[in-house]
Amino acid sequence: MSSFDLIGVGSPIMDLLATVPESFLQHVRGEKGGMVLVDADEMHGILSRLEIAPATSTGGSSANATFNAARLGLRASFLGKLGNDTLAASYRTSFVAAGVDGSRFKRGALPNARCLALVTPDAQRTLRTCLGAAMTLAPEEITAADFAGCRHAHIEGYLVFNQALADAVLAAARAAGCTVSLDLASFDVINVTRDWIFSQLHKGIDVVFANEDEIRALFQDQTSDYATLTRRLADYGVLAAVKLGKDGAWLATGDEMHRIAPVIVTDVIDTNGAGDAWAAGFLFGYLRGWPLPQCGAVASLMGAETVRHLGPIIPASHWPAVRARALALASRQS
Repeated sequence: MSSFDLIGVGSPIMDLLATVPESFLQHVRGEKGGMVLVDADEMHGILSRLEIAPATSTGGSSANATFNAARLGLRASFLGKLGNDTLAASYRTSFVAAGVDGSRFKRGALPNARCLALVTPDAQRTLRTCLGAAMTLAPEEITAADFAGCRHAHIEGYLVFNQALADAVLAAARAAGCTVSLDLASFDVINVTRDWIFSQLHKGIDVVFANEDEIRALFQDQTSDYATLTRRLADYGVLAAVKLGKDGAWLATGDEMHRIAPVIVTDVIDTNGAGDAWAAGFLFGYLRGWPLPQCGAVASLMGAETVRHLGPIIPASHWPAVRARALALASRQS
């Protein structure tokens, strides 16, 4: 029996959360809704223009998914490089308190990674990330031993900005016998790594998560409907999960095709982390062998709850109700 159901792989980033007017983005490099890497000076410049200091929360795409999956009940670990500062110490403490194994974090000599999430009144999040220590994780630091005892590795697409590192992670996970999921993360990632993504699909990935913008960017197709695009992705031999936000999702694998209904939310505050929570809910069911519609139902529940709060982490006070609803879905599988 494996020690862990899930190991997340990615950058352990401390999120900085700021609500801003639409006009603020006119002075920020890059497109609204995307993720752009910035250096320490550019990050400082953006932060200096904020009227109110940002709130903080643990973040990082795969890290968010792992954190939520552990709270739901999966046995989880995480692989990524922390920094040498108080943000790093706080980050690890939060993960261990949530039930995530902290023994596979690596340590770097730079400050911890930070991601500034600029949330506009339409609840859209625009991300600007300074990777710090996380950027120094090197391919030669990754071995199959990092994945020992783990059933499934969930890898964030942002890692693909360093293709040598992503290659090392996938090779090590496969060598350790893990099944693998990849979250495509952002259209910004896909626009510069499309060839690499297709090469890995041909080598074999078990689950691919994408949202509306990402699936269109992957296939450079702005006209086909999402059911068609989901099926097109599944034709690569993967379980394709295409998230449509408030419109639910499509799931496809082999001969199966499922439309996943959304959980309606009337008090949306912030979409940051919703896709990661959706992935956590899906993996919670998938790694227990549930039928895909039930996996999607828990995923929708998790995504819907996340958008009701600022930041990517559902507040602790809301977890008893969220977990009870998820486990009620679980009881239908027994």
